Amino acid sequence: MLILLNPKKIFIGDGYHGCHGVLDIIKRLTGIEKLDLTQVDQAGPGDIVHIETPLNPTGEARNLAYYRAKASEKGAYLTVDSTFAPPPLQNPLDFDADIVMHSGTKYVGGHSDMLCGILVIRSDRVEEGWLKTLHTDRQYIGSVMGSFEGWLGIRSTRTMQLRVARQAQTAEKLVAWLQEQLKDVKSPVEKVLSHVQHASIQEDDLRDGWLQKQMPGGFGPVFSIWAKNPEHARRLPSRMFVFQHATSLGGVESLMEWRAMSDASCDKRLLRISCGIEELDDLKTDILQGLESLLRDFP
Repeated sequence: MLILLNPKKIFIGDGYHGCHGVLDIIKRLTGIEKLDLTQVDQAGPGDIVHIETPLNPTGEARNLAYYRAKASEKGAYLTVDSTFAPPPLQNPLDFDADIVMHSGTKYVGGHSDMLCGILVIRSDRVEEGWLKTLHTDRQYIGSVMGSFEGWLGIRSTRTMQLRVARQAQTAEKLVAWLQEQLKDVKSPVEKVLSHVQHASIQEDDLRDGWLQKQMPGGFGPVFSIWAKNPEHARRLPSRMFVFQHATSLGGVESLMEWRAMSDASCDKRLLRISCGIEELDDLKTDILQGLESLLRDFP
């Protein structure tokens, strides 16, 4: 995508640290300037406004209509990383994104057994030749999936809508339950955790109305929880039985990750949760027993 558009500037916020790592490499080749989204008024023709929504690792959403207007005003391109809200949850093309990217390894694959990256090009950009250029570039750069991985992807898309809808519903219900538990001073949730982050509890944005319009199919299967004590955050994932301690996401199994283990810039109190397709009550029970074991062994 960066080779195709070759911008002088890219405006990008927090999010997946891998994207920032790639930008640092490209900067050595092209001198691209990386700026924060708060500086988007400095964008010019041909620059990129890159929005990751929902955001990694918190699962919070950003307003695509707002950034589309900002990009159009400056003649910049809008690119969207929609990995955390694949179809049927969100379609950035409805908000005139020029390019939508997905880590197909995650929800498209859905079984933690394939590597895949996807770029979706807006139809008028296809007519301008963007897709043809990407195909040609790929032949020389070598980013071509193997035939077996392609078959795994076809297998996975057959169940994608069922899986993703279930995962998003589970996350929303689990977040609502955690929010209630945080109000109960006797609950181990309140004793260990400080707060939860997820698009479903962005109350101001829900009242404003843009969030439901942007994510009509659900608010995403990933959210974050914050421990009061960094040591509790580090130890909690290893106390779980249903949740697996792993850095990936999007598969049918639920994961809980101490995020600082794979992203050194992340706050050591933050835990990222990716919901699978298990029973909601089993996930609640697992969280409670894990928190109780922490309080017992590390009061």
